[in-house]
Amino acid sequence: MPVTFRKSFRILPGVRINLNRRSWSITLGGGSGPRYTRSSTGRDTYSADLPGPFGFRTTRRRRGDR
Repeated sequence: MPVTFRKSFRILPGVRINLNRRSWSITLGGGSGPRYTRSSTGRDTYSADLPGPFGFRTTRRRRGDR
């Protein structure tokens, strides 16, 4: 079984830093509202939980990043 590392720190209400072995990301928002996540690997993700079993997520790569 592979060994994995993932850690998340809440630094302010609604602001979270996520770390793993290869990258880091910062998440703004959350809870029952929309979220924005920006990753060190060049991804920007917008997501939201909708009522019931529904949700929304879109991810884009930033230009010039890996």
